[in-house]
Amino acid sequence: MMVRGSGCSMTNVISTLTARAQLGRIIKRASQDNERFVIRRRGEPKVVLLSLQDYIRTIAPPPKWLERIWAQSRRQGLDQLTLRDIDGLVADVRRRQKKPSR
Repeated sequence: MMVRGSGCSMTNVISTLTARAQLGRIIKRASQDNERFVIRRRGEPKVVLLSLQDYIRTIAPPPKWLERIWAQSRRQGLDQLTLRDIDGLVADVRRRQKKPSR
């Protein structure tokens, strides 16, 4: 059963059995196609599954100051750093702080 949700997201009502059997496929549809799923147990709606992006956009939008920081990060290319890159930068700063000044 499909129910029209708020915005352009499609809401699908499924059973817990279907959710268990097709969890990978459901996660893919939610994250890639922006679909929402209401999961029923014994006929009653119990859980909503939606992508993180959808959640942030509709339920918990970031404050304006955080959006500005993200935009500045993108402009400087910092949003492309991997965790390994970040760990390396932190290690460099720590090494410099430990060196005694002469």
